[in-house]
Amino acid sequence: MYRPPKYRKDDKEFIFSFIEENPFASFILKGERLLATHIPVLVEGNSENFRLYSHIANHNEQKTFLKDGAEALIIFHGPHAYVSSSWYKEKDISTWDYTAVHVNARIRLQTAEELETSLETMVERFERKQESPLYYKDIPELMLKEHLPLITGFWLEPFKIEGIAKLHQAYPKYDIEAVTKKLDDSGSYRDRELGAAIRKENNTD
Repeated sequence: MYRPPKYRKDDKEFIFSFIEENPFASFILKGERLLATHIPVLVEGNSENFRLYSHIANHNEQKTFLKDGAEALIIFHGPHAYVSSSWYKEKDISTWDYTAVHVNARIRLQTAEELETSLETMVERFERKQESPLYYKDIPELMLKEHLPLITGFWLEPFKIEGIAKLHQAYPKYDIEAVTKKLDDSGSYRDRELGAAIRKENNTD
């Protein structure tokens, strides 16, 4: 990943929290060509030592290349938005602010038991905020028996991790305030998230 020094984010707490907060990722494998799938990828462990896990459908083209020891690239995306130079006090060049984490990892296929445990954890993670959650244990047994053979679960053991946060570092305070106000007023939840990240990065909260 191209990372100018001022945008690099290698702090372990930043990386771990970012993955937890932005689990919907691009999962990339090299087959006969580069292949990508967009899936939730969850993290297990802590900021000092963690692994990732997910699953894909067996009819996915990536399944052929999903093998123990194969390398995968997982890209976690944070808030991002176009920033118009018309928002600045002086004439400048427009840009795009964003945050992301790239993880290069080795694949290890899950056992049937590991797959069920990880699915249970994943369902609980996303259902617990629902008004009437439907947990894994609530899914009819016959339905599970029919669907489990159709997917393959896997662990991802990271060996290279890179974070980036391009958030208007080194810009004048008045430009940062103008940019974040425009983002806040856009009506987009993701724009507001980015505005909050810019303020936090530049200590203008």
